[in-house]
Amino acid sequence: MAQTCELLVVRDVRVVDPRTARDEIADVVVEAGRIAAVGPGAGKEPAKSERARVIDGRGNWVLPAFVDLHAHLREPGEEYKEDIATGLAAAARGGFAHVCAMPNTKPVNDRRAVTEAIVARAREVGGPALHPIGAITMGQKGAELTEMADLRDAGAVAVSDDGVCVMSAAVMRRALEYARTFDLPVIQHAEDHSLTDGAQMHEGAVSTRLGLRGWPRVAEDIIVARDVLLAEATGGRYHVAHVSSQGAVRILREAKSRGLPVTAEVTPHHLLLTDEAVVGYDTACKVNPPLREASDVEALRAALADGTIDAIATDHAPHSSLEKDCEFAEARPGMLGLELVVPVLLDLVRGGSMTLARFADALSSAPSRVIGLDPPSFATGARAELVLIDPEKRFVVEGLRSKSKNTPFWGKEYVGAVVLTMAGGAIVFDEGRVS
Repeated sequence: MAQTCELLVVRDVRVVDPRTARDEIADVVVEAGRIAAVGPGAGKEPAKSERARVIDGRGNWVLPAFVDLHAHLREPGEEYKEDIATGLAAAARGGFAHVCAMPNTKPVNDRRAVTEAIVARAREVGGPALHPIGAITMGQKGAELTEMADLRDAGAVAVSDDGVCVMSAAVMRRALEYARTFDLPVIQHAEDHSLTDGAQMHEGAVSTRLGLRGWPRVAEDIIVARDVLLAEATGGRYHVAHVSSQGAVRILREAKSRGLPVTAEVTPHHLLLTDEAVVGYDTACKVNPPLREASDVEALRAALADGTIDAIATDHAPHSSLEKDCEFAEARPGMLGLELVVPVLLDLVRGGSMTLARFADALSSAPSRVIGLDPPSFATGARAELVLIDPEKRFVVEGLRSKSKNTPFWGKEYVGAVVLTMAGGAIVFDEGRVS
């Protein structure tokens, strides 16, 4: 997958780096996989070299490569939906240099051997780096804690029972205390299952109209509120996965105002779609947590813009037609995300919902901070991890690198696309444009 390039020069490109408040038209020079120089005119002399690949970056943007906190790569156990090779290929096309893989595989990533196997497979495949997330409890059953020291030593960067909420306050308290020992964030899927039994979509006027059992916002809010109190009591690092409700946003904002060790992420689909998208019983729009109302979308966008929500995470959840081409109640929740972040979200930047710098931060520096990763950087000598974006390129959602097609954006055309991605000092996606 990866391509080595001894000398790469991107000329006259808009360079945006939120870590250093850089936003300028400049040249970017990469030599032997590392940042050699960034600045106006920096590529003039290197571009004359016969060994240089030169890209005309006029009208394009270069950002630090992206880091995804939340993806499902389905290996081991459900490789017919996705596997590590296709998942990382999708990530590369989407601009990601790092991907965190959730533990709900088969078997669950709840022990060292599974973590090591995932890491070994990713190294064999190459491309973007894969960072496993281990389970909080054995089998994701919410009772016995995993051996987090073993998981960390094998390569896990966080723990989560994603898809299953840790319902017991006692277990969650112990998890925060234990994870704190190893400086691991605890990522919670916030859902009070006693309030969502049989729920198919957000509880509201649309669910009533469609005759589908609703999932109330408070099922998310209750768990976030409880866990914030536990994080305060234990000092453990607490991260809320795929925030979807305005109530959870209020709780997080208050917690952050008091300096608690709390972070959160939001998905592209929760920033863009409401429960109205389910009309017609579109199973591509069945996700967990569910798409909510316009007021929730507004609250999520504002929270992302002001930093209450730290990061954008894809919650890339590939499913085959077996799980989606069926009755709504039988369909599995989830949609694709890794390849679509730039095309589907750039209109939020154009429309002023967030700045380009905040967009870059939410996809790179902020998620890196959550998992303790050195973020992609344009510092001289840093390993080259960057994404080149053409904001005017037409992108039709089809022919994706993922094995699956479960997205409501399928077949639609967007403006803005990734044209080159570097991860670990190598080119992992390349549209092939050379001046």
